[in-house]
Amino acid sequence: MTPGTTGGGPEHVTLRQILAHDDDGVLRLLLAPAGQDVAVRGVIIGDEGPARPHDGRIVLAAGLAPALPGAPAAVGEAAAPAAVREAARRGAAAVVLRESGEAPVPVRALAAAEECGIALLARAEWADWGDAIALLRSATAFASAGRGDLMADSAADGGLTALATATARQCGGSITVEDTQFRVLAHSATGPDADGVRRSTILGGRVPDGRVAELRRSGLLRALWTSEDVIHRPADGDSPERLVVAVRSDGEMLGSLWAAADGQRLSSDAVQVLRRAGALAVPHLLRHRLRESGTVRREAHALRGLLHGNGDRRAHLWSLGLPPDGPCAVVAAVQDTPADRRGSERTLEALAVQATVFRSTARVLREQDQVAVLLPVNDGGGPRDALALARELDTLAAGIPDAAPVRIGAGRTVASGLDASLSYGEALMVVRALRDREARRRDKHPVRHAGPGDVGPTIDALHLLDAVRPVWESGTGPVHELIRTDLAAGGDLVRSLAAYLETGGDVPLAARRLVLHPNTLRYRLRRARERFGIDLDDPDTRLVLALAVRLTAAL
Repeated sequence: MTPGTTGGGPEHVTLRQILAHDDDGVLRLLLAPAGQDVAVRGVIIGDEGPARPHDGRIVLAAGLAPALPGAPAAVGEAAAPAAVREAARRGAAAVVLRESGEAPVPVRALAAAEECGIALLARAEWADWGDAIALLRSATAFASAGRGDLMADSAADGGLTALATATARQCGGSITVEDTQFRVLAHSATGPDADGVRRSTILGGRVPDGRVAELRRSGLLRALWTSEDVIHRPADGDSPERLVVAVRSDGEMLGSLWAAADGQRLSSDAVQVLRRAGALAVPHLLRHRLRESGTVRREAHALRGLLHGNGDRRAHLWSLGLPPDGPCAVVAAVQDTPADRRGSERTLEALAVQATVFRSTARVLREQDQVAVLLPVNDGGGPRDALALARELDTLAAGIPDAAPVRIGAGRTVASGLDASLSYGEALMVVRALRDREARRRDKHPVRHAGPGDVGPTIDALHLLDAVRPVWESGTGPVHELIRTDLAAGGDLVRSLAAYLETGGDVPLAARRLVLHPNTLRYRLRRARERFGIDLDDPDTRLVLALAVRLTAAL
């Protein structure tokens, strides 16, 4: 794989340029025996196919996992230096290894790189290999853009805004640079004769939805997505003449440049000017995309670290823009596994959006079947705020047609985000308690959101069950034989015993819960005594049975 270029420039970039371009810290230089001005001519992901020259490319060692403590030597300590030596033998310019806080790059890999004279870099733990590829692609595009004319020099020195200004001056109109979501990334000065659409676009920071719909109906957007040329839209009523060109890299759509006539005609060479501006905008839009995806991934990594208690928690708070002394609570919304995975994605996305609407400072993490929200709270308002968010999420989830059940737990308020993992763990226990109560029909109308104070006894019981499970699983006796035999036959007796014990031995009430005739339940209880020797009048037996049926229900 070779990074894309804009054409007319070099097809390589130096290691120094890559590192200078890396504002987000995707890569960390460990050593460069040949210096940082070595040319990088592309990227190789892992071991692509048969042994062949690497010709100055960076090798991303994607197949090597970090050398975790206790892992076999072949996984880290031996595999990493071997990969470095092989890359050097094939003529690679550098090797990138993955590292984490618990698994730094092996010392033997550093020694191998020094010995072979090849640069060695480490990929940030929060990033992925796609970020490394995007960084190299963006840096190469900047190197390829070159300089030598007003627009190129302006773009190189002042970024997208300077490019928009220089382009507007040369084509005689107003320029807007947008990404693929129709968000305004840069624009030239807006003159007094600018039309209303331009004004509303600039003020709102994005193209109005109505305007996007109109462009879609007219077919202009379809033409923009498919054409590589400048598209002309003649003046129509109050809408002035416009030119638009897509900004692409290797065929990938990155955004677009729009030129609008403001009270005068566009210049005769406006098409050529806009085409040149589109090429010069490529590296800037690649960098914008890299920063945007990097920011999202870095924040997700930081929030995940806080919730699970991993890594440098103070650094995680700094990445999220949160103070170390601000109280917070965690709310977790967990969805049952749905039949329709796409429907699940829509539900979780809606919950995540609702959480950010509830409070702009909330930090939201979506993982598999759940949404976790780190909610900064005001002094004294923690429990109320967390429960209020849980209630809003419950109302939203309940109103989504055909959505799988979602249960929402609010954890305790902790004095600092440094202790967010405590609140998160408690929020998950609340969810587990809600599921347990619903499964055992403790609530006539299932409650789908709660705080720890609402289900405290159930949480305590679940903690006790977790503690006693190893003792139960290692034991033997009549109760074990009853549970094992009856579950193999369908579990009717176990369910009957559970209902009998939970109702305090009230046979009519237990029978109603089971939708049985009381005599049928009495027969089952008598069978337990006669077949397995279970004495339900003995308190120790009842205790062991109660624990056993609860543990069985939790499987």
